[in-house]
Amino acid sequence: MTLFQEACKYIPGGVNSPVRAFRGVGGEPIFFKKASGAYATAADGRRFIDYVGSWGPMILGHAHPQVIKAVQAVAADGLSFGAPTELETQLARRVIELVPSIELVRFVSSGTEATMSAIRLARGFTGRDTIVKFEGCYHGHSDSLLIKAGSGALTLGIPTSPGVPKALANYTVTLNFNDSAQVREAFREIGDRVACVIVEPVAGNMNCVPPAPGFLETLRTECDRTGALLIFDEVMTGFRVALGGAQALYGVRPDLTTLGKIIGGGMPVGAFGGRRDIMERLAPLGPVYQAGTLSGNPVAMTAGLATLELLSAPGFHQRLQASTDTLIRRLAESAAGAGVALSTNHVCGMFGFFFTAERHVDRYAKVMACDVERFKRFFHGMLDQGIYFAPSAFEAGFMSAAHSPADIDATIAAAGRVFATLA
Repeated sequence: MTLFQEACKYIPGGVNSPVRAFRGVGGEPIFFKKASGAYATAADGRRFIDYVGSWGPMILGHAHPQVIKAVQAVAADGLSFGAPTELETQLARRVIELVPSIELVRFVSSGTEATMSAIRLARGFTGRDTIVKFEGCYHGHSDSLLIKAGSGALTLGIPTSPGVPKALANYTVTLNFNDSAQVREAFREIGDRVACVIVEPVAGNMNCVPPAPGFLETLRTECDRTGALLIFDEVMTGFRVALGGAQALYGVRPDLTTLGKIIGGGMPVGAFGGRRDIMERLAPLGPVYQAGTLSGNPVAMTAGLATLELLSAPGFHQRLQASTDTLIRRLAESAAGAGVALSTNHVCGMFGFFFTAERHVDRYAKVMACDVERFKRFFHGMLDQGIYFAPSAFEAGFMSAAHSPADIDATIAAAGRVFATLA
């Protein structure tokens, strides 16, 4: 009996998060037992160059010695207190120093909790109920965010999961990512009812799709005009695409920001923060209730502090971008040489590739039109070659500072062999 089959006896689907189940690519998921630097080792001993990086937080590479040392030291004093620690203040101060729009920040335990709380705060602050989100963006599994688009921009949405009340669809409008004209049209009709717009400034859950020129600026303009709040979901992009996140990279300032992944250094952490006048509406200062017994966990705070210290080193993101540029350029060249149609996107240490002849994949509809069957063959071919990409055609990939030129060379050599089988 395999580890997966054994897990299925006790865990729904054998996994604790659906994308791990390999349903998008077929086959059984790999069970890992350890990781170091750019490499992850499976329970059966196979070793992979890893471009998943625990879905983003391992920007330094796995098990960075300084992060592990800091975590081990603080863990010896106790794993959790359910009470304030100085470490929370230290990490909060560092986040506020680095992220342009954050004046106050609250820590939570996951990205889902962060986005759920930010939306509740936006509704409480504005006194409005409607939220605007974008097709192809994912903000966690809270009820209000599991609503897909209706048949038109302003038609009622449809719950995407049983257990999500249909009534919530009345308060969720789903628009097309990167469609500024549609945003302006929607706000002309319902702007006075919108509490907030929530968006991944670089979409990472329909693979990697950067914002079109002017798109984020349009969101800022329409929110300002109507009194809605703009929420950037930077759970993936925060500290990865730039030290100050996507908002620093693109020069657009949101009212609220959600964070995760990197601020935990691999531990389960999330956060939301923003303008002081908005954040002061949270309990215990204000009437909007939010709480978490294990929020601000000292071990997680320490991992985050150590990680942010290391990636704040001069030139860190420039080096990360250069490595990603090299990987994606050479991957595209290898595909072209084999006669395989491949389109690529990347922003600093975040990347995506699409099996399509479409030159610019910038919309959800274009992502969904890509050749998923060819991706499945590529994924398993690369896995056989010792390269681990995300097991889904709709998830971004992540470069770390630990990926060396030799790792990139090995990845491209493997890709060349696999592309030859796909032509």
